[in-house]
Amino acid sequence: MSFKPAALFPAFFPTCEPECCMTYQPLISPGHSWYEDTAGARAAFPVLDGDRSADVVIVGGGFTGLSAAAHLAKAGVNVVLIEAQRFGDGASGRNGGQLGTGQRAWAEELEAELGFTRAKLLFDLAEEAKAHLLDFAVSNDIEIDFMPGQLSVVHKKRYVDAYKAHAEIMATRFGYERISFMDAKETAERLGTAVYFGGTRDTGTGHIHPLKLALGTARVAAAAGVQLFEKTPATSVVSNGGKVQVTTPTGTITADKALIAVNAYGGRLEPVSAAHVMPIGSFIGATAPLGADSPVIPGGESVDDSRFVVRYFRKSKEGRLLFGGSETYTVSDPRDMQAAIRKQIVELYPALKDVEITHSWGGYVGITMPRKPFVREVMPNVIFAGGYSGHGVMLSNFVGRLYAETVAGNRDRLKLFEELKVPAFPGGARLRAPLLFLALHWYALRDRI
Repeated sequence: MSFKPAALFPAFFPTCEPECCMTYQPLISPGHSWYEDTAGARAAFPVLDGDRSADVVIVGGGFTGLSAAAHLAKAGVNVVLIEAQRFGDGASGRNGGQLGTGQRAWAEELEAELGFTRAKLLFDLAEEAKAHLLDFAVSNDIEIDFMPGQLSVVHKKRYVDAYKAHAEIMATRFGYERISFMDAKETAERLGTAVYFGGTRDTGTGHIHPLKLALGTARVAAAAGVQLFEKTPATSVVSNGGKVQVTTPTGTITADKALIAVNAYGGRLEPVSAAHVMPIGSFIGATAPLGADSPVIPGGESVDDSRFVVRYFRKSKEGRLLFGGSETYTVSDPRDMQAAIRKQIVELYPALKDVEITHSWGGYVGITMPRKPFVREVMPNVIFAGGYSGHGVMLSNFVGRLYAETVAGNRDRLKLFEELKVPAFPGGARLRAPLLFLALHWYALRDRI
């Protein structure tokens, strides 16, 4: 992986000194996604046109912000939400759509660090998050194209035993019996390729159309009375301990509390989260429908592999292969993305060397050093939530709900995330992106050897 960090992380390579660069600098996601062409009618919301006051102001119109807004408004809270672009233009509307199970780290890894009791609480919270997402979609009539099943597969033979042990630990220690181990033969049958050495099959999760969920949640929030504004970036967030003021180019919002839910797109809006959450690019291609007789993932599950620079892919309901791989960091032009994505597809499925790739697009994911969510009160009455590290489809929606619980007076469950140890990236504002570049370069090399 040989991407150029200055091109990938423009908000983290300012020409001025760090202390003068506190203005929000949104990253633009390249390419036109297949999700945009299949999400249906997309409501437009106005630009903020003057000052407003509210009980809660939310900065960021992705899964976390929209979910929090919808739950708050349904509880009678006066909410203003602003989004720098359009709802779903960030990671929430452009991601791989995979739900997963548990936290980003395996439950046994969290147990080794935090002890069984805390690891089990975090696992159970993630299971509730999964159920919440699906229930929210059904109860609010949001068609999210849910398809069941996920395969997690091993690209190195020496990892097989760990995956086999993981399936057993999940059943016997954490009470989750939906994961089963697959040997190489079963893995090849379920994938339609023999390049992997084994893996696990999880029948208790699945994958969705993420933009449909984001836009549906915006509709729910609007119907509940949230004041929603698009094309309205925050330029500053200030808290004096009494009131919070969020300034935009077209007005100021004054509120009792604020949620910053910009994830990878925060730039230097707020320094604490900027030190802990780093944006990295990830790119996806969609092929033409493969046909009913295609051997590719015949069961329709989503797939992720054991690379640190993970490859993730799935088939849509109409049979398109949606293939994502982070080793395409070098590109921002959709034509270059397409070439890089095709190369990875062909490594797994040589028969698809001439398949039409109809869409290719990119987006930015917020990661933290330990791949745990970063949830903190970053100034009085202002909470930041993000850094889901590629595991945010279900967690981000649920964190929005937990924030609403917090405003209502119950912070116990959000505290489970707030208390996670998430160190800042080393090197300060100027060095952390180059250091991350070197680290990811090393891990991508290690994935290959």
